[in-house]
Amino acid sequence: MTSLSVTLFLASALAVAYVLAGYPVLLAWLARRFEKPVERREHVDPVTVIIAVRNGERWLARKLESVLAQDYAADSTDVLVVSDGSTDGTERIAASYAGRGVRLMRVPFGGKPAALNAAVPQASGELLFLTDVRQVLRPDCLRRLVAAMADPTVGVVSGDLRIARGAREEEANTGLYWRYENWIRGNLSRLDSMLGATGPVYLVRRSLYVPIPSNSLLDDVFLPLSVHLQGYRLVIEPDAVAIDEPTDLATEFRRKVRTQAGIIQLLGAFPGLFSARNRMRFHFVSLKIGRLLLPWLLAALLVTSFGLPSPWRWLAALPQLAFWALALLDPLTADGGAAKKVTGIPRAFAVLVWAAACAWKILFVSPRELWVEARTTKAL
Repeated sequence: MTSLSVTLFLASALAVAYVLAGYPVLLAWLARRFEKPVERREHVDPVTVIIAVRNGERWLARKLESVLAQDYAADSTDVLVVSDGSTDGTERIAASYAGRGVRLMRVPFGGKPAALNAAVPQASGELLFLTDVRQVLRPDCLRRLVAAMADPTVGVVSGDLRIARGAREEEANTGLYWRYENWIRGNLSRLDSMLGATGPVYLVRRSLYVPIPSNSLLDDVFLPLSVHLQGYRLVIEPDAVAIDEPTDLATEFRRKVRTQAGIIQLLGAFPGLFSARNRMRFHFVSLKIGRLLLPWLLAALLVTSFGLPSPWRWLAALPQLAFWALALLDPLTADGGAAKKVTGIPRAFAVLVWAAACAWKILFVSPRELWVEARTTKAL
């Protein structure tokens, strides 16, 4: 029994270490060793900017101003706002920009995938710039995205989403997580191809667009993966920057439940992800599947710790118990204090792990139940 416990503990520990540290480090090394540069050349192609929005009056004027301020040829840019059954002032605001070339399209409420599917046939550009309402674009964002499309092997170009610094510690930890995510995406892009797109800011060739299932939880992964499986690269342009408002951990939890559930959903939609068609399948398994399994690996690590012979069981179990205890204490600690800096990161990690565990409920509930509106702190 002891031998089996030791084996299970070591297997769990190695798996957790690989998912959290081993794979990211390996990926960074591979990206340096086998980098495939993207051919970038500034040029002008007709672009249709599509903003699918539902009840976005708080952000829409600011967003349109940042789109219209792009240092890209205005006569080659078409802006289309798709109102997904908005019931606030979204449509009124969009209509007020008609004199500046913004078109408004109204569709019945059906979710973002349905709104995008309705909008694309109305697009005039060879390139589709899919962007959300909340994020502000830097003036050179579109120009830099289009420059990467000079490479014929590229089908999707994502921008760099940066989170404005929030006033609270948990918002700062969320921003730290996004920087970690962007580092991984950047290394995947350098090596060959990302495994999705940065949803609020990405460019796709119109000829490669495929209709997105209306119940899809991850339109910004479904569409890019379909492009990837056609043989194209999904890359990131780090200088094409969009700025988002900070979010708290509760919002990040709900978003992460949806995104992880979306990966489970995609396993059925794209069986080719595990075939030779997917030249990035090792990375897909290491990153996406590894994160889905992480809650269960961590649980196995803790449970098997108690099966180790003494004193090893306590040397293995106590640090884990202390870590999770710090996460539980975090909501009770005062924001801005020294204790918050100790408890904040364990709680942020615990929230993301718990979200991955909760994502499996996609097997038992309607995908629409996992869609939630993001709550942000206005910091822009």
